[in-house]
Amino acid sequence: MGTHYRRVLLKLSGEALMGNMGYGIDPEVVKEIAQEVAEVVATGVQIAIVVGGGNIFRGVKAASAGMDRATADYIGMIATVMNAMTLQDSLERIGVQTRVQTAIAMQELAEPYIRRRAIRHLEKGRVVIFGAGSGNPFFTTDTTAALRAAEIEADVIFKATKVDGIYDADPHIYPQAKRYNTLTYGHVLAKDLRVMDSTAIALCKENNIPILVFDLTVRGNIRRAVMGESIGTLVGGSCEIS
Repeated sequence: MGTHYRRVLLKLSGEALMGNMGYGIDPEVVKEIAQEVAEVVATGVQIAIVVGGGNIFRGVKAASAGMDRATADYIGMIATVMNAMTLQDSLERIGVQTRVQTAIAMQELAEPYIRRRAIRHLEKGRVVIFGAGSGNPFFTTDTTAALRAAEIEADVIFKATKVDGIYDADPHIYPQAKRYNTLTYGHVLAKDLRVMDSTAIALCKENNIPILVFDLTVRGNIRRAVMGESIGTLVGGSCEIS
C-alpha cells in the first residue's frame, strides 16, 4: 500500500509527552512516539514536527496568575525547545536523522529556523522539529503548526491528541456525543469546536491545508494516517457525522 501524503506536519502537544504523569516528560512515551515517527520515515514520507510546551510551562496560565503575558509566553517557548531536544534524542537513538530548528536563536543547541534549510532537510529524509513556537508571544503552537505547514508546503497537518476525533460535544461528559468524520473549516469556526485556535484554522483555510485529528495513544495511528486510512476527523472537507 502506498502512502497517501508526501510531506506531513505532526503537531504534538506538550501534554502528549508526559503520558500519565502530572508534569514533565515520560521517557517511555517519547520513545513510543519516536518509534512511530521512524516507521513513517521508513516509508519515504517527509515529516516535520511542532511540539508544544504545556507539560513544562503554560504561558496563558502563568499570565492569568499575574505574570506579564509576553514574558510568560517566551518562557513557554523555551519549554517547547526542551521537548524538541528530548524528542530529537529519542529519534536519533533509533537511527533517525533529526534537526531541531528554533524561532529564537539558540545556536549552541539548535539551528535557527530557516525555511529553505528546513525544506532541504526534509528532502534528505531528516525529521525537522520546530521549537520555540513562532518566536512571538500571544501566538499558540497550533498557530505555529499552521504557519510552518504553509511555509514548508505540507500536504496535511496531523493534530495528534488524546481523543479519536472531533465531537459535537465533550464525549467525556456526554456519552451520546457524535463524532464527525469530516468538517469544513467554517463549521469548526462557527461552532467554536476548539480543534485548534481560530488563527490556526484561518491559516489552514487560506492555504488549503487539511487537518487530521486523531488519537495518538493508539499504537500505529500515525502510520495509518499517512497511509490514508479512515481514522479520526478530517477538517477541510464536507460536514459529516459518524
